[in-house]
Amino acid sequence: MVATTENNVATAQVTKGRSPWADARRRFFRNKAAVFGLLLLVIVTLFALFGGFLAQWSNEELDYNVMGQVAELGGPSIASGHYFGTDDLGRDLFARTVQGTQISLAVGVVGALIAIVVGTLYGATAGYVGGRVDGIMMRLVDILMAIPYMFVLILLLVMYGRSITMLFVGVGLISWMDMSRIVRGQTLSLKGREYVEAARATGVSAPVIILRHIVPNLAGVIIVYATLLVPLMILTESFISFLGLGVQEPLTSLGALIAEGAGTISYGTVWQLAFPLLFFVLTLFGFFFVGDGLRDALDPKDR
Repeated sequence: MVATTENNVATAQVTKGRSPWADARRRFFRNKAAVFGLLLLVIVTLFALFGGFLAQWSNEELDYNVMGQVAELGGPSIASGHYFGTDDLGRDLFARTVQGTQISLAVGVVGALIAIVVGTLYGATAGYVGGRVDGIMMRLVDILMAIPYMFVLILLLVMYGRSITMLFVGVGLISWMDMSRIVRGQTLSLKGREYVEAARATGVSAPVIILRHIVPNLAGVIIVYATLLVPLMILTESFISFLGLGVQEPLTSLGALIAEGAGTISYGTVWQLAFPLLFFVLTLFGFFFVGDGLRDALDPKDR
């Protein structure tokens, strides 16, 4: 009896260990590059959330002692409280890098969420309904993808103002089309499954089937694409800010800080470019490594 009980417990543990998500988690944490990327993201996130508590200067406060003398007095200094130095206006670069990291991460995450929600619902609907509706919806996507998205984003910011809200919405709404095509292809392979046929036979409506049966089974694809979409959003925002069309002062982003640092590097102020660029690169590397790790963990057949 004791041996039978032990065998049952062992069998239950093995069965529990074979859960797809548990296996994916183990594969992810065995991937050294993915764990390293996750560590980078944790460091950048902690810096963005709690770095402001370590700053001795606010992001808008001017240090008149170094204003106009950046090359001589505005370098990194623990004694003066300017850990990353100051910019050409005497503002603390540490505090502004914290704020820039917050804005860039927010644009990346919020923009990716908007793109994922819109793209998932659109693609799942097109794939499940099929037929002429699917053809019309996907031809519309093809037409929209033929329009240069950067031009559309710049046009939106010029027409409706350089607000942070418009940046969130604009970046998200021009990036959902690739997601819709991926989800539509996956939905075509799922809508013929037994559980979908059973739900349809019992009279469950199409929107409920899409939300309860199709979308949950696309969680792995959505998660992987989200981790790869966030750095794309950050790159887009940084490019817009580099052109001077991003967030407005006193707000800033990593792209805006990099643009300011590139403009003053000829005066010997290397720190003004180096520190924002460091956190920009760490963020991108972190998301790319985590995205690759999740892709291998959730779909090991593609490795």
